[in-house]
Amino acid sequence: MHSPLADAPNLAPRTSKRAGRVKVRAPQYSLPLLRPGEQDPPRVHRFVAEQEGHIHRLLVDEPRNSALICGDAENVLSRLPEGVFQTCVTSPPYWSLRDYNISGQIGLEESVHDYVNHLTNVFAQVRRVLKDDGTLWLNIGDSYTSGGRTWRATDKKNPVRAMSIRPPTPNGLKPKDLIGVPWLLAFALQKEGWYLRADIVWNKPNCQPESVKDRPTRSHEYIFLFSKGEHYCYDPKAVRGPNGRNLRTVWDLHTKAYPSAHFATFPTALVEPCVALSSRPSDFVLDPFIGSGTTGVVALKMDRRFVGIELNPEYLQIAEQRLNGDLIR
Repeated sequence: MHSPLADAPNLAPRTSKRAGRVKVRAPQYSLPLLRPGEQDPPRVHRFVAEQEGHIHRLLVDEPRNSALICGDAENVLSRLPEGVFQTCVTSPPYWSLRDYNISGQIGLEESVHDYVNHLTNVFAQVRRVLKDDGTLWLNIGDSYTSGGRTWRATDKKNPVRAMSIRPPTPNGLKPKDLIGVPWLLAFALQKEGWYLRADIVWNKPNCQPESVKDRPTRSHEYIFLFSKGEHYCYDPKAVRGPNGRNLRTVWDLHTKAYPSAHFATFPTALVEPCVALSSRPSDFVLDPFIGSGTTGVVALKMDRRFVGIELNPEYLQIAEQRLNGDLIR
């Protein structure tokens, strides 16, 4: 199926015999060679939050360049001008699932409600810096109550799940309860004015194994599509479902680790349809939790610009090396 975005790769999904399922094909990218008189290739600049003047100049005066900004997401976003970004694609740290060992991190708040409030404040700033027809694609996972434990033991099938610190069980919930974090956050954002337009199930055929014996192994996460207003930029022809039908809300996509990142990363194939559906070439894409830089990789290779924000300078260095490495190649 031909994509109507002439300057973007064909993102038409493979067909699936299972009704409603979508398998998004990973596009083959290549950076074009420059011809005489053409502009220099795009560059990714790195800033800290306090370099507001430099960041503003990049946003306004440098039509081909992108930025990585080191700092707290809410603080950095509060310094950016309104109405700059066409879409935001992001996956914030999940609650009570990982200790990133850095002051100010999101995900280890004392209560899940503090976590939701923290993210609601961040996304209030995201909404401010989006264009009036902008969108937010939010990938968020769920978690279980701690049962009163302030730590989490290792899992022989998934060793990285071990934690030396863990928030207590939320009031009103019982040991072993699934908390419902994605929907708590979705409803909080809806209450703050966002339009909740779709809940997409990311089905992971190669999900992490679990040693549980009293429930099914979790193999999915949610991706919520929010819009800033009632009418927004969305091209339904950019990505089609099986047999050319409108895209469905269950996406079968394998997870794919990035070798240098010792933390969860979402795959480029998850970001690609989001960017294709809700932006155009040269538009600005935002990720306030850029991590290893996946959203930036997709944005650049689809001829978009991006701004990525990351609290941890070590992770930002991984993203910088990955992004500039892709540009060099």
